[in-house]
Amino acid sequence: MNRRDFLGKSTGSVFGFLAAGALCRDGRADDATASDAPKRKASWTPLFDGKTLAGWKPEGKAVWTVENGCIVGVQGPGSTPGDLFTEGEFGDFELRVTYKVQWPANSGIWFRYQSPEKSYQADILEYKDPVAYSGTLYCPGKMFLFANKAKNLEKHDDWNTMLIRAEGDSLGITLNGVTTGQTREPSFATGRIGFQVHPGEEFKNMKITVREVMLKDLSK
Repeated sequence: MNRRDFLGKSTGSVFGFLAAGALCRDGRADDATASDAPKRKASWTPLFDGKTLAGWKPEGKAVWTVENGCIVGVQGPGSTPGDLFTEGEFGDFELRVTYKVQWPANSGIWFRYQSPEKSYQADILEYKDPVAYSGTLYCPGKMFLFANKAKNLEKHDDWNTMLIRAEGDSLGITLNGVTTGQTREPSFATGRIGFQVHPGEEFKNMKITVREVMLKDLSK
């Protein structure tokens, strides 16, 4: 069962990452180098130029635009969903994303995405049964590999920073400086990075705004 089918049959809100590059006008970036390990010489590279969706490809019917230097995603007509993916694929990396969400919402950051059935997602959502919030790790067919149960980590009216680290089979997520989980999962070694807008009437007013996206290549 894929995530959309599962969530479509479930009640309640849903389970629930990006970082420095181009800066939008209503916020400023944090220092992305503060936690760099000395052994890593890779530098942060922006995946979003702050002006266009160059290097990105939409799929589905959600509407993706660039507004005030930020990527903005909303549902399409009739509460229809969609995703926005990088054109390139990435394997071992740290990905830092700064985002803001208009709630109620169901979104997330895809990584190592090969297809709807072969991918991982760092969730941006709220789910009641079982309890899970933004920073939860989802995998199609296996559902939630770990769940963040600390609701207050998410800032509903401000910017959030999610860090995803994928190195070999080691996967971890940090939300606003707090580690929400780590696990080992070897199914997918590489794939695209992307953002999701989920379907459903309950999320018709949702909006995800991505201020900056930064990637550090760990394969070098």
